[in-house]
Amino acid sequence: MSVLCVIPARLRSTRLPNKMLALLQGQPLIQKTYLAAKTSTAIDRLVVATDSEDIKAIVEEVGGEVIMTPTQCQTGSDRVAYVAKEYSDFDTVVNLQGDEPFIRKEMLDTLVAPFKTNNPPKMATLAYDLIIETEYHDPSIVKVICDINNDALYFSRSPIPYHRDTNAELKVLHHMGIYAYQRDFLLQYTQWPQTPLEKAELLEQLRAMENGHKIRVCYTPYRTLEINTPEELARAQHFKA
Repeated sequence: MSVLCVIPARLRSTRLPNKMLALLQGQPLIQKTYLAAKTSTAIDRLVVATDSEDIKAIVEEVGGEVIMTPTQCQTGSDRVAYVAKEYSDFDTVVNLQGDEPFIRKEMLDTLVAPFKTNNPPKMATLAYDLIIETEYHDPSIVKVICDINNDALYFSRSPIPYHRDTNAELKVLHHMGIYAYQRDFLLQYTQWPQTPLEKAELLEQLRAMENGHKIRVCYTPYRTLEINTPEELARAQHFKA
C-alpha cells in the first residue's frame, strides 16, 4: 500500500486572514504543519496543494513539494482530489489541513492503519476525547458519535446525542478534520453535489454519509489545536503537542 498525503492550503480565510503565513512559535503556520507531517513514516509522499505563490515559496524553502492548484477549487477536498488525479500510483490519500501544526506522527499512523487491513474503509478520520464541560455546547467543535464498529453515526456542531437519561454512559468524541480515503473513492466523492445535511452543518463529510457510505472513526489519545481565529493563534503560541 502506498500513501499520498496532501496538505491543502490557501490564503483566503474569513476568521484569520492570511493565516497560513502567520508566525506560530517562530515558524509560518503552513511550514510548521508540513514539518510535523514529514515526521510520519506512514506517508510515502507529502505534497502541499495551494494557489498561493507565497505559500509555495515557504514550503519549498524547507525542501517541500508543492503543486499549484486552480483558484476555482472551492474546498480543501477539491484541492486534494486535484493532486490525487496526478498520482495514480498511490491507492490511499490523506487530507491534512494546513491549520493542523500540532499533528503527531502517531495520529497519522493511526489514521492510515485501517487501510492496511484486508477490508479497508473507503474513508476514515480521527477523533479524540471530548471535554464535555467546555466543548459539548460549543458549535465550533464538531462532535461525532459512532456505532459498535467505530463507524460514524453522525457528525454535528450541536451537542449530540440528546441526554434524556442523564446517567447514560455515552461516548462522544471531538472530531478532527483530517481524513484518509481510498483514492478512487475520493475522486468520486468530490464530484457529488452538496447534500442537505452537509449544507446545514457546513460539514463536508456528511456528503459521504448521505450517499450511503461509512466513515471509520479512528481514536487517538492525543489532542491537537486547529488554528482558525486570532484567539486560537494566541493560545497556540504556548501549546505543546
